Amino acid sequence: MPSLPRITRRTRSRGPGDVVAPPRTEIHEVASGGLTWINVVHPDVEVASALAERFGWHPLDVEDIVSRRQRPKVDDYEDDGYLFSVLHFPVYDKTIQRLNAAELDLFIGQDYLVTIPNRELLPVTRLFARCESDEEFRDSLFARGPGRLLYEVLDDLFDYCFPILDKIAHKLDRIEDDVFEGRSEEVVRDISNVKQEIISYRKIIKPERGTLRVLERRVDRFLPEELELYFDDIVDAAERIWDLLDNYKEVVEALESTNESVISHRQNDVLRLLTIFSVTMLPLTVLTGIFGMNVFFPGESSSEAFWVILVMLVLLLGGMVGFFRWKRWL
Repeated sequence: MPSLPRITRRTRSRGPGDVVAPPRTEIHEVASGGLTWINVVHPDVEVASALAERFGWHPLDVEDIVSRRQRPKVDDYEDDGYLFSVLHFPVYDKTIQRLNAAELDLFIGQDYLVTIPNRELLPVTRLFARCESDEEFRDSLFARGPGRLLYEVLDDLFDYCFPILDKIAHKLDRIEDDVFEGRSEEVVRDISNVKQEIISYRKIIKPERGTLRVLERRVDRFLPEELELYFDDIVDAAERIWDLLDNYKEVVEALESTNESVISHRQNDVLRLLTIFSVTMLPLTVLTGIFGMNVFFPGESSSEAFWVILVMLVLLLGGMVGFFRWKRWL
């Protein structure tokens, strides 16, 4: 048998000079009045080491920057003149279609602020872009010191958290309407999804509350006296978020319990109807079985006996239905 010709596929050969290098992390920097703000999204080891060498950070901080996940914390290097903090903020991850935590590493010194998110945080990006484009705004903000700049960054981030809470509240209202409009079985998945979002949000905010209190005490030396109370607003925002999450947790648990009760009640109604149907048919089956036996009985093989038996069946069925209604079982 002759062999069939093979289909030739053209492949582009890659020469030794065609090696594709990974994209280098961009360092965005803006300065005014002796204060520098650097924003770097997910830097590699090389970039993190260069920043550490420039500002004199501890080598352990470089490990924290490039590590996959760190718990919220505050490390105060008072002798070296800087403060390192790790904070988490909720973001919607489109790849897994769930609420996930974004990490933000912060370095604050007397003349600089470095923000290092592990993924892009829109509030930080927008504030940085505004500082780049609006010179007047940048000069007025940077003139108040690194502590005030850090407050503006955190304030925008926490303001960004509340719309997520509003979406959760809207979902809870919609689920409540669906439950009481008779769509209980259809909202089981919706309740599960909202419950998962609340749990994820609580896992992010719970360790953050203590970290923010520590940060509030340690960041005082980077703030003027008239601005020391500003970080109370950040702590209050975190507490408001936690209170709302507690409220949503109670609401979703109550909705889940109510929905299960409604479904259980409907199942009980179906079982009650099936039971009544079975009980009413049982004596009729027994009666027809008796008269269907292959033995002699009065009126056998006569049309009168058929009608008598049929009337007996109807009377028995009506009596049982009347009894059930009298007992309010039907």
